[in-house]
Amino acid sequence: MHSLVLASSSIYRRELLSRLKYPFITYAPEIDETPHPDETITDMVLRLSREKALAALRNNPGCVCIGSDEVAALENTILGKPLNHENAIKQLTQMSGQVVIFYTGVCVAGPDLTRVDTRLALTTVKFRSLTQTMIENYLHKEQPYSSAGSFKSETLGSALVEHYESDDPTAIIGLPLIMLCEMLRQVGIEII
Repeated sequence: MHSLVLASSSIYRRELLSRLKYPFITYAPEIDETPHPDETITDMVLRLSREKALAALRNNPGCVCIGSDEVAALENTILGKPLNHENAIKQLTQMSGQVVIFYTGVCVAGPDLTRVDTRLALTTVKFRSLTQTMIENYLHKEQPYSSAGSFKSETLGSALVEHYESDDPTAIIGLPLIMLCEMLRQVGIEII
């Protein structure tokens, strides 16, 4: 049995991976997440996922390492982590009544680097028309300042959404488990 490493410090990704009931450890990779010039959102998310998985593998040789990254985009403009209340208000006001695409990249790097598989899951979210009162109430209760686009779908953020479309309901939280199970099978890890 290969040791499994999640290259993330996200409590949400850790919780998601623990749903599979397969033992793993976490490793917080130190990588530069600055977009490269002329890099598409898709290319950036896939690159960052791969860099995280490979950084974890360098520090955990012989393991199977998982890297993941997520970016929210409104009309091809990246909505990063707001980091504070004022930025979150601006983001959510922009997102009101709009469609936002969440790009979630995942990479599985096998122990001998013969297999490095990187894939993308897309989630399209249509936000309700949000009033300033709704936004303030959400921010007061949720404080999503470290979440892409100020949006935490796994909790109260669901109240902001009209509907969403995805092939994997866990992709929006940051780790597409359906896709990940297939990727792990490719490197010899059977979850069940």
